[in-house]
Amino acid sequence: MQPFMVNIKLSARTLTGALNPQNKGAADWGWQGLIAYGCHSLILVIDPKTAQTLQVLERHKANVVKVKWAKENYHHNIGSPYSLRLASADVTGKIIVWDVATGAARCEIQEHTKPIQDMQWLWSQDASRDLLLAVHPPNYIVLWNADTGTKLWKKSYAENILSFSFDPFDPSNLTLLTSEGIVFISDFSPSKAPASSGKKVYISSPHSSPVHNKLAAATGAKKALDKVKILITNEKPSAESVTLNDCLQLSYLPSKRNYMLLLYPREILILDLEVNQTVGVIAIERTGIPFLQVIPCFQRDGLFCLHENGCITLRIRRSANSLSTTPNEDPDPDHIQELVYDLRSQCDAIRVTKTVRPFSMVCCPVNENSAALIVSDGRVMIWELKSAVSGRSLRTSSSGASPLYSPISFCGIPVGTSQNKLPDLSLDNMIGEGTLSKEEQQRSFSLQEVHLKFLLTGLLSGLPLPPFAIRMCPPLTTKNIKQYEPLLAVGTSNGSVLVYNLTSGLLHKELSIHSCEVKGIEWTSLSSFLSFATSTPNNLGLVRNELQLVDLPTGRSIAFRGERGSDEPSIEMIKVSHLKQYLAVVFKDKPLELWDIRTCTLLREMSKNFPTITALEWSPSHNLKSLRKKQLAAREAMARQTGVSDTEQSSLESSVISLLQEAESKSELSQNISAREHFVFTDTDGQVYHLTVEGNSVKDSARIPPDGSMGSITCIAWKGDTLVLGDVDGNLNFWDLKARVSRGIPTHRGWVRKIRFAPGKGNQKLIAMYNDGAEVWDTKEVQMVSSLRTGRNVNFRVLDVDWCTSDKVILASDDGCIRVLEMTMKSACFRMDEQELSEPVWCPYLLIPRASLALKAFLLHQPWNNKYSLDISDINYAENENVKNLLQEQLHSLSNDIKKLLLDAEFTLLQRCLLVSRLYGDESELHFWTAAAHYLHTFSQGKTFTEKAENVSQEKWISPLDICYDTLCENSYFQKFQLERVNLQEAKRSNYDHTRKCTDQLLLLGQTDRAVQLLLETSAENPYYYCDSLKACLVTTVTSSGPSQSTIKLVATNMIANGKLAEGVQLLCLIDKAADACRYLQTYGEWNRAAWLAKVRLNAEECADVMKRWVDNLCSPQINQKSKAILVLLSLGCFMRVAEMLHSMRYFDRAALFLEACLKYGAIEVNEDAKKLIHAVFADYARNLKTLGFTQAAALFASKAGPAGKDLLDELEQLKEEGLSDSSK
Repeated sequence: MQPFMVNIKLSARTLTGALNPQNKGAADWGWQGLIAYGCHSLILVIDPKTAQTLQVLERHKANVVKVKWAKENYHHNIGSPYSLRLASADVTGKIIVWDVATGAARCEIQEHTKPIQDMQWLWSQDASRDLLLAVHPPNYIVLWNADTGTKLWKKSYAENILSFSFDPFDPSNLTLLTSEGIVFISDFSPSKAPASSGKKVYISSPHSSPVHNKLAAATGAKKALDKVKILITNEKPSAESVTLNDCLQLSYLPSKRNYMLLLYPREILILDLEVNQTVGVIAIERTGIPFLQVIPCFQRDGLFCLHENGCITLRIRRSANSLSTTPNEDPDPDHIQELVYDLRSQCDAIRVTKTVRPFSMVCCPVNENSAALIVSDGRVMIWELKSAVSGRSLRTSSSGASPLYSPISFCGIPVGTSQNKLPDLSLDNMIGEGTLSKEEQQRSFSLQEVHLKFLLTGLLSGLPLPPFAIRMCPPLTTKNIKQYEPLLAVGTSNGSVLVYNLTSGLLHKELSIHSCEVKGIEWTSLSSFLSFATSTPNNLGLVRNELQLVDLPTGRSIAFRGERGSDEPSIEMIKVSHLKQYLAVVFKDKPLELWDIRTCTLLREMSKNFPTITALEWSPSHNLKSLRKKQLAAREAMARQTGVSDTEQSSLESSVISLLQEAESKSELSQNISAREHFVFTDTDGQVYHLTVEGNSVKDSARIPPDGSMGSITCIAWKGDTLVLGDVDGNLNFWDLKARVSRGIPTHRGWVRKIRFAPGKGNQKLIAMYNDGAEVWDTKEVQMVSSLRTGRNVNFRVLDVDWCTSDKVILASDDGCIRVLEMTMKSACFRMDEQELSEPVWCPYLLIPRASLALKAFLLHQPWNNKYSLDISDINYAENENVKNLLQEQLHSLSNDIKKLLLDAEFTLLQRCLLVSRLYGDESELHFWTAAAHYLHTFSQGKTFTEKAENVSQEKWISPLDICYDTLCENSYFQKFQLERVNLQEAKRSNYDHTRKCTDQLLLLGQTDRAVQLLLETSAENPYYYCDSLKACLVTTVTSSGPSQSTIKLVATNMIANGKLAEGVQLLCLIDKAADACRYLQTYGEWNRAAWLAKVRLNAEECADVMKRWVDNLCSPQINQKSKAILVLLSLGCFMRVAEMLHSMRYFDRAALFLEACLKYGAIEVNEDAKKLIHAVFADYARNLKTLGFTQAAALFASKAGPAGKDLLDELEQLKEEGLSDSSK
């Protein structure tokens, strides 16, 4: 019996359909690996890997406009476990923070009653993880504690705020997109509201700029791009030049500091915020499809763009080979100086219609290699990026796009060609950092050129548009338990019938049966049903009726009424008798038809003077006993057939009997042996008729005069000895046929649309549907159990109702959803771990905290007992069987490629840490291990930063850390990037302000000759003309003579003391006193600027000093950004200090793994102090593992911890012995 138990337990669930236009921006793909999006007032959570709906959150009373997953950039342990937190906001301004796994709301927030424009969780790491910033219209930003729902501060601005974007490199920078322009806020802090009202700049619309008009000819376009006038102005533009700020989106680029993109329908502008200047334009040609949305990538300088036809394109920045221009030389004037983003891949578009439009796109934040498109009709399409190695033929293509190469390293570490790798793991494992310079290309003999393409790997589709007609299949009984499946048939307005399996909530079959709207469905067995549809009436009021009998396993459907059906009054209802023998078809202005379902024959068409039927129901009491008698008689008659020899007779008899028995079980007998069945109906006067059907005879047996208290009867339900009638005025009349009493109850809810009894023996519950909702009644007690009313406790209208099981009801509603609810009809979210999923889902967030952390340790510390294994039973893990099974399920759900990597003996510890941090979507681990793997590997090669990697062999040559890590990159690479940037700024400058900013940058970078050229460009009319000319003289004459140096130093310090910090720093850089300049910058709190200057101007030792001072500042209690400090220390190679800090922050797991990696690479000197630390870390980590119940791993680390782990080892031994003695008892 075990396998069938699962069919009976059905969890409450919601099947959803098309979205509401207000849901357009409500979608988010979290680091947790799941996608959440709004559908009317619901939030759906889906797993993109298996395309399954995992959770439907229902608590909002209005349409959801924003959803955002909480960030995962903190250290996870038992106290702060992996958990699924989601914030959602609706049109009425309510924000709900959810615990998604249980479906419970953690807190609710309300400030105003207007729709939330934008919201974001704060990402700055070591601050509280519960802070949520929201835009409350028209012009407030409010910071909330999303755990308690308390408001921390609120700030208003002068204009209406449309959206905002945080600077990914500096948590104190926030930019608002307002109805008039952009507001830059540079003093954002969680502890208090920004003091200033920000720096406001206006955008002159790109349509009034020359770009737009000249894009027709290619040459024109090139010139126009060079001449793009400044787009950001501090003056308000005149009314003629700017009609409306049609900027759709503003967002910082996470791949490099101080760049921002502005999205317009026909172009994307890339701004360099250092000079507030457009340095790149991605424009769409005239025939192209306009943009809707863009998501900039972090790992590579790329953009995922969504177009209005639902096509997703990936554009990646073309690498600037202007790197080859040597310092102090003019850049090549013909070389087009522009950030160019080449189209690298695009997916198929969808068919856009009036009701089907792309709503939004979300992109996987962990791997950035897949995007999901959410369509207005409820579909979610998941596109994955795949890389294919192309033959390395000489490229002759004329497109300017340079080839993309696969990176040398995988998971942070260079790998040989023979080693296992999975290039599609993430974007940065698919493509290298950009094209290589000449000497690098000569060295790159094993680089492979790759092409990217999108592949559709998942599709979820919703219900079609309402109205629906729903009918649940016959109920579960002891006889059908073996083959029972809880199927729900849904008839739709386009004539198809969808059959859903309610155990999994998945579509079982979609059958296109009718050509017009399906009006009703009745099941005739567990695997067949009748459905009817009627076309729109012609001018005579006649329609085409379609009545089909459908066999579900084969999908075959037959026209049940044969040729009948065209040009006749419409069918009002069909009713199947309890033994599934007969069918009554009721028409609008035409007498009743009675059919035999088994033979599809018409038994009787009533005469013209037959009363008009308003409601009809078959009796549940039928004469099965007489049927059995008749069957026996028939059997005997057949057995006594004459003219048959004895031998023939016996064989005939046995086969006939077996046939008869089979037919009997289905109660379908070709001899037309039928049981007697009854039905009742009411006419327009409320008179109740009782008719008996047997074979093809129909007898009128009784009439009951109308009840004076009832209006016109609209529906009847009959079960056991209870008959219930409902009328147009909302009265319910309960008849007890045994006691012969009736009770009328006025519900005052108007027309009773439908009443239906619940399945199950002796279950006398009944659901009644009204125009404004539904009620559940207990007919035994004649009492209402629960009620649901549109506008009062729900905001949808109920279109149809049915029972799913004896205690769950199904409601179809006009928001396009079908809900399976408990009898109380309260909308309830289910627990995700109770769900029956058809495919297992990898989501460690669903495990209990102890188990998800143990699973992580199990994956990280392979091999166990010298054996690589993904079988949890191979290790000693004292946990109950249930949890172990859940862990095993999680391991099974990993893809084969990932399993192969995890079981690969050559896959190093660092690579394993990086892979597991990706699997867990753990942002802080991912950044830590990326930096750690890079620098441990670099140091193990015995290279210092300043050395150029000239003659290093392929295996040992390692590409630099991505520029998205900014000040953590190698100095030489960082300098190269900054020079490239200044070249671009110089090529793009369009007024004196820009030129001045470029000059300042060039002086700081030590590019004196070019700075002088720019200074001499100042025109004589300019007020700064004299000043700039003198500065040019000064820069060219600075010599290293003592007196001039000391004078300049004196002037610089005076300037700094009098508040001219930037100018003073510049002078110090002129006389090569950049180290002093950094110190001054740090004194005045300009820490980021100091780090920048140190990396571009100082030698390794001086730079390390500046950075170490920055680390101390980051660790100070008022800054509290220790995680950032750790990354800076990694880039300096201070590995012992990193381990100490991790230990002091109680990040025991990370500290232990890091020390193991350091020891493997020989990156730390093992002296007495180091030994002490190593032992302490391992001992603490072993204790940690013990609390997770992971005794084998605890023993492993306790044994490595020397004397510090001795006590723990003894404890574990003792536990083991106790466990053994218990099991032996």
